[in-house]
Amino acid sequence: MERRSVLKSAVAMAAVAAVGAGTTSASAQEKYSIALIPGLTTDAFYITMRKGAQAAADALGAELIFQGGPEFNPVVQVPVIDAIIARKPSALLIAPTDVTQLVEPLRKAHDAGIPVITVDTFIGTGKYQTGAGDADFPLSYIASDNILGGKMAARALANAIGGEGKVYVSNVKPGVSTTDQREEGFKTAMAEEFPKITVLETQFNENDANKAASQLQAVFARNSDLKGVFGANLFSALGAGNGVQQAGQTGTIKVVAFDAPTSIVENIKSGLVDVAIAQHPATIGYYGVVSAFAHLTGQAIPVAIGTGFTVIDKNNVDNPDVAKFIYSD
Repeated sequence: MERRSVLKSAVAMAAVAAVGAGTTSASAQEKYSIALIPGLTTDAFYITMRKGAQAAADALGAELIFQGGPEFNPVVQVPVIDAIIARKPSALLIAPTDVTQLVEPLRKAHDAGIPVITVDTFIGTGKYQTGAGDADFPLSYIASDNILGGKMAARALANAIGGEGKVYVSNVKPGVSTTDQREEGFKTAMAEEFPKITVLETQFNENDANKAASQLQAVFARNSDLKGVFGANLFSALGAGNGVQQAGQTGTIKVVAFDAPTSIVENIKSGLVDVAIAQHPATIGYYGVVSAFAHLTGQAIPVAIGTGFTVIDKNNVDNPDVAKFIYSD
């Protein structure tokens, strides 16, 4: 928490300085173009991130270029990177869709003189500017602390099931930095804080909600005392929730979801999902543009910037102070 607070203070100072630079010398400097490549263009998380990025670009007098693919897939994302490099933006913000497969494509941008900042997801280990490894060249990684988010999900699920019983993680696939870390944080918290909870083998669903539903029913068939499931992304959670309903276990098997699009309100009210861990994607987008602009105007930026979470359940889903963190679509 202390580290995250320090980083927020640092980026806030950069924002003030950057806005100052933009307002005092706008006529004397070029208009910067900052490209944002999301994990995919149709997801409410990235739509909300774009809105935050656009707000920062508008405030700073920069141009925001938003371009991406229709699915979270490195094969789809690489041609988008190549197209953006051809446009020669002043800086590139990107949510890489794989920790290893996006290293070389992004190195092309770096070698072309385009500063790279990763948002939401990372390449390599996510530790940048160390002088070690092949993937440390991005300037900064701006995202939720996904290990912390996984721990928060574990605590929420443990509370929902009374601190004991069997649970499992419904995840996408190995190799996605965010969901890997959420699973890691979840398992760490369960092992360290909840000795009466057994975490069963992770089920990987390839981002297919129908597969996640079938996996829930299969796990329940093998473990009739199953108490809960953590969906490491929204498709995983909704699929698992549908599986719970199909098994006739709504209210008995608790579902914790990561992410909170507008549909999460009805999902929580209907009982499909019990708890949602909402990230703050608008903040990620805003900080991304501010950080890129600060770098372009000659200022230092933190190599890592963490953003927060909001836990949403039936008790607070209608609270305006909580509802503002539900993603826009």
